Amino acid sequence: MKLELPEDKKLVHTVVVPIRWGDMDAMGHVNNTLYFRYMEIARLDWFFGMGLPADPKGEGPVIVNAFCNFIRQLEFPGDVLVRTYLGTMGRTSFDTYHEMLRTDDPNTVYANGGATVVWVDFPQQKSVPVSDHARALIERAGRPPLLGR
Repeated sequence: MKLELPEDKKLVHTVVVPIRWGDMDAMGHVNNTLYFRYMEIARLDWFFGMGLPADPKGEGPVIVNAFCNFIRQLEFPGDVLVRTYLGTMGRTSFDTYHEMLRTDDPNTVYANGGATVVWVDFPQQKSVPVSDHARALIERAGRPPLLGR
């Protein structure tokens, strides 16, 4: 089953992740589990870049599902350009999507996928509304910075 990325999404972050020799499997291509790692690296880079790291004593993001469509094989050597998109944002959760391309082939999508992120109060182990501060940062992502800020 292939899950399609929605048309209504906003580019919020890009990051380049090097393909390591150890990322390959016995078949000579990047192991399928690493695609999820590349998406995780991109999500965390985006969150940390906004100043929203997970706080085990407070609140933060938790992934409740994830999917990946493997379109073309990634192989070593190379670098993966991961584009992160924001989809629908609800009260306690939001959808993220990713496209994975090679930096030396930036017009070809090698894989895409996504995840639903739920905002959680870690000590209480339950979902909570995304704070106004976090919501503002997330919704502002991908826009040009304001002058003087």
